Amino acid sequence: MVSQHGILLAVSIISDHFGPLVSKVCGCLLRHGALSLHEIVRRLELSRGQGAAVRRGRSTWPSSTMSCTGCASQSSFLLSVRIFQRLTFDQLVWRTISKIPDGSPKPTREEIRMNFNKLVYAHYVERCPKPEPFFDPLIDEQPTSTRKRAPRAVETVLSLEQKVVRTAALSDAEKFSEIPYSMDESLNAKDDDHHAVAGGKRKHEALEVDEEDSIIAENEVLWRANFERFIFCLKKKFCADRKKAKLKVGTLAIWEAFFEANVMNNDNKTVTSPMNGILERVGQKEGGSSMTVDQIISVLNDLECISTTRDPEQFTFDLNKLVETCRNDEVESLMKKKHGQEAYTIFRLLLKQAGPVETDEITDKTILDKQIVHETLYKLWKDEYIDSERVPSAASGTGNAQFFVWRVKNTYREHYIDHLYHAALNLRQMVNCMAELLLEGTKDETKLRNRKNILILALTRHDESLMVFHDF
Repeated sequence: MVSQHGILLAVSIISDHFGPLVSKVCGCLLRHGALSLHEIVRRLELSRGQGAAVRRGRSTWPSSTMSCTGCASQSSFLLSVRIFQRLTFDQLVWRTISKIPDGSPKPTREEIRMNFNKLVYAHYVERCPKPEPFFDPLIDEQPTSTRKRAPRAVETVLSLEQKVVRTAALSDAEKFSEIPYSMDESLNAKDDDHHAVAGGKRKHEALEVDEEDSIIAENEVLWRANFERFIFCLKKKFCADRKKAKLKVGTLAIWEAFFEANVMNNDNKTVTSPMNGILERVGQKEGGSSMTVDQIISVLNDLECISTTRDPEQFTFDLNKLVETCRNDEVESLMKKKHGQEAYTIFRLLLKQAGPVETDEITDKTILDKQIVHETLYKLWKDEYIDSERVPSAASGTGNAQFFVWRVKNTYREHYIDHLYHAALNLRQMVNCMAELLLEGTKDETKLRNRKNILILALTRHDESLMVFHDF
């Protein structure tokens, strides 16, 4: 369940990008769950015109786009042109060309197709699920004797919605199927463009692509960004940069080479790189040519990059393990900033013990003054990060003597995330306030602009922390 601070933050962000009406509807759904259109209109007391706008939904509400400025390649440009909507390739071509400034060379349809297929091949773009999947409840509810009987341990009861979603889902081969080559368009391409026509003929004759399939793929199939792939790339970059700061120069070169040599795989939890690729990239770095294979393998093992059982020449790194460590570091860092080194030490001990710890044991293991331990434990308990429990002392024999044991609460992460929500919400309000003051005009414009930039940097840091806990 999302906290109230989380809901307010979400509503604030949605309001900035999509306007107040959309943010009201989203806030209502976040607070109350799934609702009918009639119920949304009633709860929000919307006018007839607003209700009609909600009913029209996507076609009425504005959509978010990425800036096209400074795109390094046409592939990144394609992603910036509203690919985060659901578009056909034909729509994407039209919008891509319409975004090119007057006087600049415009790409041909075939050039756009080639770059688009690169994105599909790299799994950055995928086909949308079936828009009208055929689902027959009568067939699905057949007795198990007429269907293949699954092991009892893995049988799960799915809701009707889950069954429809499963039916609409595409296989990886379908999702990442590239747009077939079109012979007609290759004939219209320029002759001096790397002999595109001749190459197109050979490719067409070799693959014998069905023109009807090409037309369907371009004009009827909807495409969307593969957010899982983007999140994986962010996760990979985050892990690489997070560990980079603690590495020595020689180790750093091997760590960077490992990530640069990463081969594409469908596993979003690990990074896998072949040894040949690692060696090639290490050799390109300063001092890398003098490293032996044994030295590189030794460093990879120290970095917890383990050779796979299937292929000893490939090394794998567990991203989730590092992310888990980073999450704990984030919470421990807050303890240190808010309550000092003593709170950081005690909380870290309780986190590692993963169970109840008696007060005297905490004092002995942290080598802190008993009074300081009691005061710090009370602060952490008051902040709802730890819990306490009275336990009868078995040594007394009478059963009257008791002592306290302490443990980290199961909800400590949710509590920390709520803290991030609250802080991010306050920062956003302060940034908006600074922006309004700048629009009004003031003598201290430079001072206000500097403050605003500092707040934006702090907000970016909070966004990164939230991403570690949510998206990774």
